[in-house]
Amino acid sequence: MVKNKSKTKWLGLGLASMLVFSLGACSGDDEASGGSDGEVTLDFWAFGATNYEELAKEYEKEHPNVTIKVRSAETAEHHDALFTALSAGSGAPDIAALEVDQLDRFKEAQGRFENLYDLGAKEVQDQYLDWKWEAGANQEGDFLIGLPTDIGPKALYYRTDLFEEAGLPTEPDKVEALIDSPEAFKEAGMKVKEETGKPFVDSIEMAYRAYLDASEKTYLNPDGELLLGKEGNDVKKAYDYAVELNKAGIVGKLEMWSPEWANAVNKGEFAAELGAGWLKGWMEGNAPDAVGKWRVATLPTEFAANWGGSYISIPSETEHPQEAYDFVEWLVSPDNQLKSFESKGLFPSATSVYDMEEFKTNEDKFFGGQVTSTVFAEAAQDIDGAVFKGVKYFPVHQEVLNALHNVQEGGDPEKEWKAAIKRAEDLIDR
Repeated sequence: MVKNKSKTKWLGLGLASMLVFSLGACSGDDEASGGSDGEVTLDFWAFGATNYEELAKEYEKEHPNVTIKVRSAETAEHHDALFTALSAGSGAPDIAALEVDQLDRFKEAQGRFENLYDLGAKEVQDQYLDWKWEAGANQEGDFLIGLPTDIGPKALYYRTDLFEEAGLPTEPDKVEALIDSPEAFKEAGMKVKEETGKPFVDSIEMAYRAYLDASEKTYLNPDGELLLGKEGNDVKKAYDYAVELNKAGIVGKLEMWSPEWANAVNKGEFAAELGAGWLKGWMEGNAPDAVGKWRVATLPTEFAANWGGSYISIPSETEHPQEAYDFVEWLVSPDNQLKSFESKGLFPSATSVYDMEEFKTNEDKFFGGQVTSTVFAEAAQDIDGAVFKGVKYFPVHQEVLNALHNVQEGGDPEKEWKAAIKRAEDLIDR
């Protein structure tokens, strides 16, 4: 689902512990769940901009005994409300969407959810990208918390006017051929800076995420141990690359979703963004002066990664697990993922969609008529595997970002790196 403009709110480990250890009786809402007359009502909590209300109405027409009440909220509000209900042992919906960056904290309380393998999920597993499916399962691979919905494959968004001014190619295939490695990415950025005076990437966070999002080993392992600063960890490589790009003078100081950033996207104040598929929809609705000036190309394979996406889960409080599952399986089917893509830009994780004619010919006016869907489909299939994040991913991530922002203000990179490790260790020890 489309990323919320506000940063995702992280709840403390204390609440996670409540979920893991508070195993009191769960109570259902008989009125909401339906009576004994064969009529079933399912409460479905979603977030962000989806077409799930429309699809639910379609399902109701095909299944007249089923009523689906869809409630949509902002990302943070949705997950906080769900966490609270699950912790209390009552008040959770029959069906709930889970954002991928929130997934690991809910996995810690898998007892609060139905195992979708028990309801028939194995029969549809081969319809989805392997890495997307695997991320919805536990470490042992025997419990599936959610069926895959949308994903956020990353690509290179670039301004054709700034590339042309810098003497760089502007056609996507030629840009892909030119910027085919992290080194080539830096070289293109330096040319843009030299010829236009504008930064290549908007922020040091996006420079950092170039390698970070593609890394399988980031901040924590499944046991909750901090990997930061240890041998074989990929974070330092990402950190050093961001420092290198900043030292080269090609990194801006904008913050994504800020008014200044939005204006810069619209007016062309930076040349490139390492963005996910969902960013396309935001651009189309919020950058009117940039119509026709952006294109999309695949990133170097070292940067191939996913950023965002969701799953649909079934809290175990439901009195109708099979009816809920039947709807969820239908909702995320390839045909319905195509509908969600066409109406709201939710990028499909069902691979057969990539071969559908409507998908392959979906021209984007904002991107000069380019069929960007095929670029993101290629990017999605270049991703190697799911990235484990863990409950304390966000606060640790923020400490590294704080270090990088300090570097941009003149701080010593190595001192800032060591200080970030110390702060992260303190967070883990709390």
